Amino acid sequence: MSTPLLPAPGAADPLRDELLAAAFTADGCLELLGAVAYAALSRAETVPALRATRGGSPLETLVRLFLLQRSVPRERARAALKGLARYEADGWLRADGAGALRATVDVRPYAGDGGEDWWIVSDLGCAVGGAAGIGAAPGVERADLVLGVGGASSTLAGITVRQPYDSALDLGTGSGIQALHASRHVSRVTATDVNPRALHFARLTLALSGVREADLRLGGLFEPVGGERYDLIVSNPPFVISPGGPNSGDGDGDGSGPRPGSGPGRLTYRDGGMAGDDLCRTLVGQSAEHLNDGGWCQLLANWQHVEGQDWRERVASWLPPGCDAWVVQREVQDVAQYAELWLRDAGDHRGDPAEYAARYDAWLAEFEQGKVNGVGFGWITLRKSGAEQPAVTVEEWPHPVEQPLGPHIADWFARQDFLRAHDDAALMEARFVLAPDVLQEQVGLPGAEDPEHVVLRSARGMRRATKVDTVGAGFAGVCDGTLPAGRIVDAIAQLLREDPVILRDRTPESIRLLVEQGFLAPVR
Repeated sequence: MSTPLLPAPGAADPLRDELLAAAFTADGCLELLGAVAYAALSRAETVPALRATRGGSPLETLVRLFLLQRSVPRERARAALKGLARYEADGWLRADGAGALRATVDVRPYAGDGGEDWWIVSDLGCAVGGAAGIGAAPGVERADLVLGVGGASSTLAGITVRQPYDSALDLGTGSGIQALHASRHVSRVTATDVNPRALHFARLTLALSGVREADLRLGGLFEPVGGERYDLIVSNPPFVISPGGPNSGDGDGDGSGPRPGSGPGRLTYRDGGMAGDDLCRTLVGQSAEHLNDGGWCQLLANWQHVEGQDWRERVASWLPPGCDAWVVQREVQDVAQYAELWLRDAGDHRGDPAEYAARYDAWLAEFEQGKVNGVGFGWITLRKSGAEQPAVTVEEWPHPVEQPLGPHIADWFARQDFLRAHDDAALMEARFVLAPDVLQEQVGLPGAEDPEHVVLRSARGMRRATKVDTVGAGFAGVCDGTLPAGRIVDAIAQLLREDPVILRDRTPESIRLLVEQGFLAPVR
């Protein structure tokens, strides 16, 4: 099958001006379609949006062309796009029978971190619904499809620590979403991918969004950037644990086998081409070699839950020395759920039932062979601190969080620095303030003289809740940054008629927990 030519980026500037003039933006499309139709697009359902674009306005035409991939009359397209002849010549549009045009790529409006109007360019049908979305990209091998914005890429963009950096690496850039975000706060952005088509789409995304082009390089893992170091590495890698990796009969198992995603039935955007979760383990383990001191690595990952092993210890074993780390497991699926999810993602459930059953069985057989009883999904953040005893937290947190979470992640690592630098004596000399939006809840039977327990609950960041005793609740309640912790503890001891020495000995552990979880912030 021959691969169709992709649009040239040369017409991106005038096309962007016309998209803006027609309000083909995230806000403009939401206003036109309404919340219901707009949300339905993320579920690969287009009927509500089609009903909302039955008029003839330029915005309705652009939505039908670029977002819904519908054919529109040439005259209607010309009314929406003054530079139509050039866009057709450069490959953004193609003739579709007599007197009609179609888009050759998905163009999805996307709002930047600071409210910028951006556009993500991807394969037809892949801006909504993934590879099994609204219509396959004609003439493109499924293995080489390039997807647009999805839940995973939005999650990674939201958790990324956004500070001014000199250099950043977007490893596995796909359609360029993370590189696009990085362009706002990084001087030099490098983006890599094993799929040449992905690099071209990333170039289109950056050009159409009006940001400077990244240094685009072809290759897998850290191969294209050997010997180079960065202040920030972000990756939404092909983390899906699928059958047929090198150690499963699809290669020689030495790590040099097929490129990620090249095996039979594999999809480059999601299947790593290594056995099990080896790709994520390798990416994490090698990341420190490519980070500057103080640099960050943030990625999404899947990891196997293996019989007889604690998943926390297993993932912690991936972490490179000298790096503080925060690993958060957001979801766990059993092996059947996991297989079904990714078979449906690829559209296998719509094909031959016997072939679907055979693929399903292959997934389960490989999990059984590896004694895998579940798969976790979450994010990993590393910071190259150089600490001899790095701060490492590996936890499960399936609850809702506040996005963007990046600022809160940066604060978490800053608090680890503070705690590491303060022994118990220094901690009692420090001053703290109660974090904003923390509420206290008292839980107990109605009419009881005292509550059974007290809960502190935060509405920010991870939105945590933690039980505290009377001392902890009282301490948090009076932390306004004016008094050292030791003075507050002494006052509580006097109030409760406890020995202040004993209370000073047992309170630092509680203070450390409240600081680590973000309920208390040290005054610097």
